Amino acid sequence: MLGFISGEFFHYTAKQEGGDSYRLWRRSDAVVKGWILGSLSEEALCYVLYCLKENIHRTVDADFDAKSLWDELGSIYNPQRLVDLPDPKETRIEEAHKNLHRATLDGDWDKVDSILKTGYVTLFSEITNNGNTALHVAASNTKKPKLLQKMLETIQDTPTQLHYQINSEGSTPLHVAAIVGNTEAAKILVTRNTDLLFTSDYRNQTPLAIALCNMDTKMSEILLHFSKTDNMNDTQFSDRSGDELLAILISSKDFRLALNLVERYQTFKDDAVLMAIAQNFPKELNILEKYIGTSIMGNRVKEALNSVQDGMVERCVPFCGSWVETLFWLFFVGIYGIIMFFPLILKMLEREFEFMVKLCNYCPRTECISGCRRYRKVFPICNLDYQPRWTYIIQYAVINRSEKVYNLIYQMSEHKNGYRTIKDPYQNNLLHLAGRLAPSSKLDLISGAFLQIQRELQWFNEVQGYVSPLIVKQKNFFNETPQMVFTREHKDLVIEGEKWLKATAESYTIAAALITTIVFAAAITVPGGNNQDTGIPVFTNNIAFTVFAISDAISLFAAVTSLLMFLSILTARYAEQDFLLMLPTKLIIGLATLFISTTAMLVASGATLYLVFGQSNSKILITIVVFTCLPIVAFVTLQSRLLIDLMSATYGRSMFGKKRDRPFY
Repeated sequence: MLGFISGEFFHYTAKQEGGDSYRLWRRSDAVVKGWILGSLSEEALCYVLYCLKENIHRTVDADFDAKSLWDELGSIYNPQRLVDLPDPKETRIEEAHKNLHRATLDGDWDKVDSILKTGYVTLFSEITNNGNTALHVAASNTKKPKLLQKMLETIQDTPTQLHYQINSEGSTPLHVAAIVGNTEAAKILVTRNTDLLFTSDYRNQTPLAIALCNMDTKMSEILLHFSKTDNMNDTQFSDRSGDELLAILISSKDFRLALNLVERYQTFKDDAVLMAIAQNFPKELNILEKYIGTSIMGNRVKEALNSVQDGMVERCVPFCGSWVETLFWLFFVGIYGIIMFFPLILKMLEREFEFMVKLCNYCPRTECISGCRRYRKVFPICNLDYQPRWTYIIQYAVINRSEKVYNLIYQMSEHKNGYRTIKDPYQNNLLHLAGRLAPSSKLDLISGAFLQIQRELQWFNEVQGYVSPLIVKQKNFFNETPQMVFTREHKDLVIEGEKWLKATAESYTIAAALITTIVFAAAITVPGGNNQDTGIPVFTNNIAFTVFAISDAISLFAAVTSLLMFLSILTARYAEQDFLLMLPTKLIIGLATLFISTTAMLVASGATLYLVFGQSNSKILITIVVFTCLPIVAFVTLQSRLLIDLMSATYGRSMFGKKRDRPFY
C-alpha cells in the first residue's frame, strides 16, 4: 500500500489501461485514503480538506487520490527542503527576480529597465510567493506612482495584457492599488483599461468592493467616478451584495460616500442596511439638528438666508467718504461672509438626513506550492506579507498575543488594509481570533489572573478598533460573534480574576479598618493630655505636636478613603469590561491611599514618641526617624510592585506601538 502514497502505483497508468484495472486501483486507493483520513484530528481533517478543495478548484481533476492527500499533509506539517546542486541559469533568474522586486519597491525605473533588458525576467513574471508581477508591486508603491506609468508605456496591447495579469488570489494590479489605497496608480490603470473596474478576484470582490470594505473614502470616490455603467448592480458589485457594502459605509458613519453609493446603486433588498442605520444613527439630536431635520424648517431657514443674502448684495456697495462709512462697509462685508458660510454648515449637518431621505425613496416595498518556498527564501518580506492559503501571519500574531509582530505588520506601509476582513476556514475573522484565550506561555508572563484578563481585554479592544465595524457582529461557522467567543473562552479566567481581587480587597479592608481605628483613637486622646482649665492640648505650641496632628488627620482620611474603595470592590458586579478600567482604578486608589495612610500613621506615632520621651534630645529624634522609616521601606518594597504593575497596565504606555509613520521596507 505504500506504493499508493509514494507514486509507484499512479492512477494515470491504471486509467490508461481502463476497465477493471482502473476500478481495482480506485478501490485500493480509497482504502488508503480512508486510513489516512481516519487518523487525523477533526481540526486537521477540516483544514487539509479545505486546502485540497482549493487546489482542486484550480486544476482539472475533480477528486484527489491518496498521494495528493499525503503530499498535502507533508506540505502542511512536514515541509521538506530539497538540497540540489544550484543551476547557474536558475540562480541568475532568481537573482533577476529579487533585483526587480527591490527596484520596483524603490521606484527606480532606470534599474528596472536594465534588469528587464537582461531577458531573465519580464513585467509579467511572478516575482513574489503569491504570484504578484512587477505591475502588482508597482501598483502597491504609493511613493513612486509614476513608475507604473513608465512600465505600461513599454507594453504592447496594454488593455489586453492588464486584463490577464492576476496573481494567485485572482487580483489584478487595480485590486492591489485598492488594497493599499494608491489612488494615483488606480487612475493610471483605469485610464488604460476600464474593464479592470469590473474584474473580480477569487473572492468575487471588485476593486470598489475592496476599497469600501477598507473604508478608503478617497479610493472609493475615484473608482465610483470612473464607473460609467448603467448595469452597476450586476457588474460593479459582482457576487458581493451591494447591501453589505452600503452597510459597511453606514457602520463607519461615512454618510457622504453612502449617499453617493445610494444614488448610483438606487435599490437594496436586504435588511442589513436598515439594521446598520438602526445601530449607527445618532440616538439623540441636538436642537439645531432637529430643526434641520424637518424639511419645512430647513426650507424656511434657507429662504431667510437667501433673502438676507440678496439684501446684502444690494446694500453692500463701496462707500466713498469718512472712516465711519468705511467701518460700516467692513461690518456689512463680515456679515455677508458669515451668511455665505452658514449654508455650508447647514449642508454638512443635513448630510445624514439627506441620506435617510434618499434611502427611504429606494427602500423596497416588498418583503424582503513548491515555487512559493523558493520565493520566500529570496524575499524575506513575503514571510511577513501573504502566506499560503488562509495562514496569514497576522492571524498567528493575534492568536499568540505577539504584540511586536502585530506592531510590525501594522506599520508595513498600506498593506495592513488587506488584513481587515480575512477569515480562516471556520469563518473566524481577526476579532474572533482575538477573543480566544491566549496561550499559557503568554499568560504565565503576567502575574495574577486579574492582570491577565485585563491584558486579554486590551488585545480584544485593540483588534476591534483595527477591523471594520461590521465585522464586530459577524458570526463564524459555529454561529458565534467575537464577543461570544471571548466570553466563552475567558469564563474561567474571569472567575479566577474575581476570586483574586476579592481576596486581595478583603485583606486590605482589614488593614484599612485597623488603621482607621488606631488613628481615630489617637485623635481623641492626644499625647500629653489637655489643660484641665481650658481643654487645650498641653503640647499645642510644640512643632512635634503640629506634625502629629497633621499626620494623624491625613492618615485618618486616607484610611477611610481606602476602606471605601476596597468595600466598593467587594460589592462590584465583575462584568468583563469592568476588569479593563473600573476595577483596576479602584484597586489603584485603594492601594495608594492605604500607603499614604500607613506612612502618615507611622509619622504620627514617631511624633508622639518624641513628644513623650524625646525631651528635645536630638539622638532620640534620629533613632525614632530611623525606626519609623523601616516599616515604610518594608511596605514600599513588598507592595509597590503590585501598584506599579497595575498603574503600568492601566495607564502606562500601550504595548501597541502603531503610531510610528516610518514603514519597515
